[in-house]
Amino acid sequence: MTKIFAISNQKGGVGKSTTTYHLGRAAVTQGRRVLVVDLDPQGNSTAALAEIDADQVGLADVLSARAPETATDVIIPSIWEGLDVLPTSGATLELVRDELIIAGAGREGRLRDALTTVASSYDLVLIDCPPSLDQLTINGLTAAEAVIVVTQAKKWSLDGLARLLDTIELTRRYYNPALAIAGVMMNQVERSTLADAHWIRELKSAVGAREIPLFEPAIPKSVTLSDSLEAAVGLDEWGTSKANDLHHLYTTHLTRLEGQTIG
Repeated sequence: MTKIFAISNQKGGVGKSTTTYHLGRAAVTQGRRVLVVDLDPQGNSTAALAEIDADQVGLADVLSARAPETATDVIIPSIWEGLDVLPTSGATLELVRDELIIAGAGREGRLRDALTTVASSYDLVLIDCPPSLDQLTINGLTAAEAVIVVTQAKKWSLDGLARLLDTIELTRRYYNPALAIAGVMMNQVERSTLADAHWIRELKSAVGAREIPLFEPAIPKSVTLSDSLEAAVGLDEWGTSKANDLHHLYTTHLTRLEGQTIG
């Protein structure tokens, strides 16, 4: 049965695309068939996972009422066998975001509707949401079964968590009653610093009070994560013990995600 996760945080730079990339690779190495949906106009997941032409049709065409393309028309293969991408070329998706702002009824469900024709071909769908709480993110949350909240051990991460949880609750109320929170994944953590240690405790307290799962161990800060992404290489292909340990960590989190009962 296909599982669909939105990877979200309204703050940029916390590692949503990096998380999408490495979770996708972990799934492929476990024999899963994966679809990455690049819902971020920055197009980082697309750039990391595939090569596209400037005039490549993509997610913007699927979501726009002014284009005829379906998800089937625009999905492309990635650098890894077993993982496909529903790509974005960037600027056009920003235009569609503006289109959605003024669109009428049903605008929040366009991605959900688009995925209904293709999701069954995959074991796992990962939706890389933009760093904002706009109509694109609402589409991602409406299409998903559960949300993976990617955050850092920083004060602004804790401050922004409440806003994201409010948006998730509004999505449940109006568009997707079954939407669950798969958990909070701490990223780029430096346990040796006093600041991170403090905010880790605060974050654990905040999510514990809301009975939200916390993925542990946290993802440590490591240049290996960004270097492997920029080189379009999986951590398991990187060839160092550190990279293999990180790949194992993502695989551990993937196993937990797949074992969840959602709904």
